[in-house]
Amino acid sequence: MNRISVILITKNEAHDLPECLASVSWADEIIICDSGSTDATLDIARQHTSHVFSTDWPGFGPQKNRALSKATGDWVLSIDADERVSAKLRDEIKAVINQKNANDAYSIPRHSLYCGHKIRFGDWRGDRVTRLFRREKAQFTNALVHESLQVNGITGSLKSPLIHQAFKDFNEVLAKMDQYSTLGAQNHFASGKSASFYKAITHSLWTFIRGYFIRLGFLDGKAGFQLALSNAEGCYYRYLKLISLYKNS
Repeated sequence: MNRISVILITKNEAHDLPECLASVSWADEIIICDSGSTDATLDIARQHTSHVFSTDWPGFGPQKNRALSKATGDWVLSIDADERVSAKLRDEIKAVINQKNANDAYSIPRHSLYCGHKIRFGDWRGDRVTRLFRREKAQFTNALVHESLQVNGITGSLKSPLIHQAFKDFNEVLAKMDQYSTLGAQNHFASGKSASFYKAITHSLWTFIRGYFIRLGFLDGKAGFQLALSNAEGCYYRYLKLISLYKNS
């Protein structure tokens, strides 16, 4: 039987971590890299695993690679604290990693909730994330935010969903918008991407139109409008922060 390691990165995730870790309690190993939590995150983590590591914060991609470097299983499942592995997904993972002709990695459909509302359309429609992979066959990009997994091999698809409790309330929406727009601006700055107020306006407007109209976000009702608007706002602030970085450099 192949062994599987679950890897997570955390910071102040006490409100999400118990449910997350309960959903992966079947794993052979759980690895947690924490970057300075001041709530009960570390205490909760240590109740579920002895593999808890405290580190600085180098960005999402590098931090996930740190967690990956500590895994020892034949297979790795990477999840976030606001995600839950459904019972059907658990059973499908257990089956696929022990198949004789298994692929090197698998993408997983992700069902997301926005402030308690399940999102079926918009920018989150058809969301899939590649999170299950052979340990020696993949690593994360070094992006500060919106990192991706680079797989050296063939990626297949699973059918059962990963449940994503994306935002519990609007305070969390605003906090994550601020965090991700800052990291996104830093990513753009490092890659030399240009910025202007015109780009801030046009890119954010396009983000709203794409999510709400083209990708049918309006079919999710009020939640669909709120999601499209918050995505557009995040884009707008990312470009404004990028302009500020250039002015201060």
